[in-house]
Amino acid sequence: MLLRSIRTVEHLRRISASSVSAYLTSPSLVTRALPTESALSSPISRFYYSNPRNENRHTTTTSSPVSSRWRISIRHMSRRRNAAKGSAATAGSAAYSSAVDLAMDSVVKIFTVSTSPSYFLPWQNKSQRESMGSGFVISGRRIITNAHVVADHSFVLVRKHGSPIKHRAKVEAIGHECDLAVLVIDSEVFWEGMNSLELGDIPLLREEVFVVGYPQGGDNISVTKGVVSRVEPTQYVHGATQLMAIQIDAAINPGNSGGPAIMGNKVAGVAFQNLAGGENIGYIIPTPVIKHFINGVEESGKYTGFCSMGVSCQPMENAQIRSIYQMSSEMTGVLISKINPLSDAHKILKKEDVILAFDGVPIGNDGTVPLRKKERITFDHMVSMKKPNETAFVKVLREGKEHEFCITLRPLQPLVPVHQFDQLPSYYIFAGFVFVPLTQPYLHEYGEDWYNTCPRRLCERALRDLPEKSNQQLVIISQVLMDDINTGFERLAELQVKKVNGVEVDNLRHLCQLIENCDAENLKLDLDDGRVLALKYQDARLATSLILKRHRIASAMSSDLLIEQNNLATELAAASCSTALV
Repeated sequence: MLLRSIRTVEHLRRISASSVSAYLTSPSLVTRALPTESALSSPISRFYYSNPRNENRHTTTTSSPVSSRWRISIRHMSRRRNAAKGSAATAGSAAYSSAVDLAMDSVVKIFTVSTSPSYFLPWQNKSQRESMGSGFVISGRRIITNAHVVADHSFVLVRKHGSPIKHRAKVEAIGHECDLAVLVIDSEVFWEGMNSLELGDIPLLREEVFVVGYPQGGDNISVTKGVVSRVEPTQYVHGATQLMAIQIDAAINPGNSGGPAIMGNKVAGVAFQNLAGGENIGYIIPTPVIKHFINGVEESGKYTGFCSMGVSCQPMENAQIRSIYQMSSEMTGVLISKINPLSDAHKILKKEDVILAFDGVPIGNDGTVPLRKKERITFDHMVSMKKPNETAFVKVLREGKEHEFCITLRPLQPLVPVHQFDQLPSYYIFAGFVFVPLTQPYLHEYGEDWYNTCPRRLCERALRDLPEKSNQQLVIISQVLMDDINTGFERLAELQVKKVNGVEVDNLRHLCQLIENCDAENLKLDLDDGRVLALKYQDARLATSLILKRHRIASAMSSDLLIEQNNLATELAAASCSTALV
């Protein structure tokens, strides 16, 4: 399975010049990451002592006389080093064998057939495509894999190691933000001889892990070794979110997606992406994120998401700003710069409050909290690990006084959705005008460099605007299907619809209802930049059916809007019938 390109996130967040991707195949040769302090040692001695032949050369080519006693000592040192090296090799070989043994009866290959919708032509799909990925068995006869392995799937097959038979699988739950999915298989034959893997803890820095999966370049199972380089929040390419991730130096190639990273006899994470331009820099999803996803599915029967406090903060590392906001020398924290109107924090916190602690854990001036010994992580990680509707105690400094508030946390949706996998896009057509809600997948249709090629106004709103009310959408005219009724209005494409006959538009469903239930002679739409679209309503309605027929479009609205319109019509009919009986 080709892992997703970070270029989308790169433009979305403007975070760096390098990008995360697994489209770029990493070299198969694994290089161990050296500890930081090794850079301070002599590179000559480091490489010198790694080669026994150089040791012998050292003992025999030295220009000064060497006594027999020192020769014996050197020989003993050499033997000890060789023995230690042999022991390490034996231990590494044992760990490798253990990882392979675990993988044989638990890691599977996943074959996916998927079809993505066209957002420019939302009434039709793009071409069908096939892809492959990896997965592994966990307790409860379930298989864990990446969400991007089965995104927009129409058919999923799974094959276990050593078997030629592919079994039909069903996606039980999928979380695109955390790039995880759960598959289930009904076939009893598949489960014969299969063993589940147990989730472990977050590995320490420099610990070895073995990544198991089915990368490109072959059909059989593959095992690569790597070392944990760092643990920190990272941009998840597929979901365009920032969650904890583990960086390793194992080769994670296309097809490794969804495979386990094994440490000892437990799973340390799930392989999901790598760094383009970097040599053997891969990323795995750590077990806290995996457990949060699985627990949410087990408790509610579906994916519940990751919580957000709904605040944007800036660091308080400058001494002057800390003094202005009356922070004492013992205080540390971050300054609130923006609050989501739909969050519980919007009712309690205020802009320019200083958050000092989260659930009793002090927040550093750089926004981090302690993770482990001499390791820190942004406090957003603590927020994301909360269950939906769980509360947290937040200590803030407001106008020089400390306050502690209890805030309810829950997942928050952006005004412009970042992704819309596994669902058809909504649309509504009237008089040849194609109305759609603004989404980032729609902007991605402008190409790989969508950030620079899509309409600037729409891009800015997608990245910065916050919702003001629940279920709010930005409705735009995506294109104009030409007809006599709309001649001269073709330049109104890519503009937002603000009002319909003076009524503010909340979302696409609301716009559809306002137009379909219009009882006025004229229809007037207020757009961006003060533009106005005005039509004779009945003439426009008659033209709509002809336009649909000419462009071979089966319906004037997407299935979700059609169902709602039918339900509304049924309710109105029932109400009219009840009134008549009375």
